[in-house]
Amino acid sequence: MTELFSETSKLGKRGTLVIPAKLRQRFGLKEGSLVITEETAEGILLRPAVAVPTTSLTQEQIEELLLEGINSGESTDIVQQDSDDLRQAAQKAKKS
Repeated sequence: MTELFSETSKLGKRGTLVIPAKLRQRFGLKEGSLVITEETAEGILLRPAVAVPTTSLTQEQIEELLLEGINSGESTDIVQQDSDDLRQAAQKAKKS
């Protein structure tokens, strides 16, 4: 089990909060990442959020975004099976 991390942070101007690097790395948070803040009985809960697109993308747009991600250097190599799976999912979505 992963050891839980605790560290005190200082609130900055306009409510800016610096999340410790160890936690940013563990949860994949980078500048511009979306987070959800919730009030709980214990205090404030902060958790990563995922943005869901509200428009449908064409197969070509999906492939272009995937290539852009690969070329950014921040992704892992895509194998042929991944490519085939993505192409099938895009074709299935296009038919729906």
